[in-house]
Amino acid sequence: MVTLATESPPRHPDPAEPDLSELPRREATERLLSLAATAETEAERRAIEDRLVETNMQIAVDVARRYRSRGVAVEDLEQVAYLGLVKAARGFDPDRANDFLSYAVPTIRGEVRRYFRDHGWTVRPPRSVQQAQARITSVESDLCQELGRAPRPTEIADRLGLDLDLVVEALAANGCFAPTSLDSAQGEHEAGIGERLGDDDSSFDGAEARVALKPLLAHLDRRERIMLEMRFFKGATQSEIGEVLGITQMQVSRLLSGLLARLRDELGSVT
Repeated sequence: MVTLATESPPRHPDPAEPDLSELPRREATERLLSLAATAETEAERRAIEDRLVETNMQIAVDVARRYRSRGVAVEDLEQVAYLGLVKAARGFDPDRANDFLSYAVPTIRGEVRRYFRDHGWTVRPPRSVQQAQARITSVESDLCQELGRAPRPTEIADRLGLDLDLVVEALAANGCFAPTSLDSAQGEHEAGIGERLGDDDSSFDGAEARVALKPLLAHLDRRERIMLEMRFFKGATQSEIGEVLGITQMQVSRLLSGLLARLRDELGSVT
């Protein structure tokens, strides 16, 4: 990306320029906007806009740092935020609004979000959400200037002709650019997220099997029940089962094989 200079080169004071260095940022901004409105030439207006950018660079830094630790270097975010500040200085219309900050902050934020949308996603949302985010970013600054405040989702939806649920989803997806590591902890002495996730419960499989087999086992006769109970619940050998039932080990083997094959067929027909 193109890098913007974060520090301006030394300026030689112009006797015709007012000294605003001692004024609070907001007051200095208002003075510069007044000067820009009465500028006689385009070059003079651009010079005043440059001073407006220099005066408000900390605002761009503050907006950029709200998006730190989301997969993009904070230095890149600051450069993008400076670009958004320049766009705000160039596009601000004092006839439509009188508070530069209420226009500049959404413009800077929109530029940072656009950068994330193009370069920062690790897990991308649906295309419809991405497209809605792009459209929201394009009108958010204008709505801020018209309303004098951040627009509500309903106002954005009305302006764009979008479904309100889609607008809310697109706004909620902003900032979700990189997944949180399962090893990360919410607090200094707290366990990681992964350690708080539940383990697989082995009893679920057993419960599912009991529910599926219950109607099939209800039709077994006494000898078949004894064979299944001794073989699979008590771990008895085929010889031990034969002694209890008064049959040979070979007969037990043949009966068990037939019984299990029948149960598998019946279970397959049920599922």
